[in-house]
Amino acid sequence: MTEESAEAREVWLVRHGETEWSRSGRHTSVTDLDLTAHGVEVARGLGGRLAGTRFDQVLTSPRKRARCTAELAGFPDAELDDDLVEWEYGDYEGVTTAEIRRTSPGWTVWTHPVPGGETADQVGSRLDRVVGRALAVRGRTLVFAHGHSLRVLAARWLGLPATDGRLLRLDTSTVSVLGFERETAVVLRWNA
Repeated sequence: MTEESAEAREVWLVRHGETEWSRSGRHTSVTDLDLTAHGVEVARGLGGRLAGTRFDQVLTSPRKRARCTAELAGFPDAELDDDLVEWEYGDYEGVTTAEIRRTSPGWTVWTHPVPGGETADQVGSRLDRVVGRALAVRGRTLVFAHGHSLRVLAARWLGLPATDGRLLRLDTSTVSVLGFERETAVVLRWNA
């Protein structure tokens, strides 16, 4: 990739607005929750932060919380991409880390098995396809998705193992930007 073509590509990541489960720390993958009133308000505010920026591709997880955030932010026509769904938590769906650690001390999604769910490598493979889609577009890609999946996407963008997403805290309703410095993939802005 040439220096000029690398710098022309960016991926803007937006984590969905607050839900009851994100507020309480419950692992949420397949459970299709609505945004809280606060989540709706903050998601609407994202529109102003994204206005004036031209996006050549807009993708969203098919989960209601991500689609709603995209709509409220002014992107009702975002393309659904199943690869953007959240990490499949299996038996830990709806359970907090503190509850899991009662029977599995020191557990994290990044370092321990997820019974009935996905491995970090499986999540990484899905997000590699999203990175590929973004790199295929000359310009900016905007993505609406979830905390763990976006952290994995960022790690894979940087050429790191999926598990290195653990190093990148990501709050609800935040905007992060990935891009290039010359030909090197970098984080341009995080958790803003």
